[in-house]
Amino acid sequence: MSKSCKGCPSASDSGGCSSGHDPKACGDKPAGQTDEKIVKTLSRIKHKIVVLSGKGGVGKSTVAANIAMALALSGKQVGLLDVDIHGPSIPRLLSLTGAKPHMEADHMEPVPYSHNLWVMSLGFLIPDKETAVIWRGPMKLGLIKQFVRDVAWGDLDYLVTDCPPGTGDEPLAALQTLGQDAQAVIVTTPQGVAVDDVRRSVTFCRQLGNPILGIVENMSGFVCPNCKTTHDIFNSGGGEALAREMGVSFLGRIPMDPEIVRSGDEGYPFMKVQGDTPTGLALKKIVEPILALG
Repeated sequence: MSKSCKGCPSASDSGGCSSGHDPKACGDKPAGQTDEKIVKTLSRIKHKIVVLSGKGGVGKSTVAANIAMALALSGKQVGLLDVDIHGPSIPRLLSLTGAKPHMEADHMEPVPYSHNLWVMSLGFLIPDKETAVIWRGPMKLGLIKQFVRDVAWGDLDYLVTDCPPGTGDEPLAALQTLGQDAQAVIVTTPQGVAVDDVRRSVTFCRQLGNPILGIVENMSGFVCPNCKTTHDIFNSGGGEALAREMGVSFLGRIPMDPEIVRSGDEGYPFMKVQGDTPTGLALKKIVEPILALG
């Protein structure tokens, strides 16, 4: 069985895919061949950041969008790639719902958010918000490869990729396509039920050979706007404890903030308008090690 077929839901123990897929559908090409167009695209991207979580509902897409925004506000050339096939959130978070990428015969142009931040998502390609995407693994893998191969990203300092939760087809395809120098930012909330699942994301990255930049603890405490007392609604410290346990860096905590919720619903990046608030400063601290990559 080919190495990348191991991530295919149709893989069998006897070798190959039980469904009879061509190995290329699972991410492999015949021996001695590489996808030269993907190699060329990646050669123009300095740093690949993949935002992951083993648990849904931890605010991963919000973290990814605000990391990308913070990097762009620092003057970097940034791409934001949304590979959540079944629930693409990035278009709404950036008020890009309804935007369409410009298509040419041999490539797509990513949707510009600003002069130095470009975005691509399946949400730009489906006809309406009611349409359900009902795809098996090989179709997902093909789309993610296309979003790297056929999107004209150009020269980027950072490509930030927002993955759906878990350790299935999309995160596997993203990391395999972007290569072993793609670095993971893993998002959790503090409570044990989330940490248990997020622990698997750390193991997932290690099994694939991708470095882990660190863990972010989101929704970590709520500061009452009236009495200024901090309430640990989802407990506190779970992400930091997991980082110690797994021997990875702890990037920081992001408090629960109603303004982050409002920014997502209204479609503007929190970091663009509230970067100097306590929550914004917490996000800036998380971005510092990413900016330090150069």
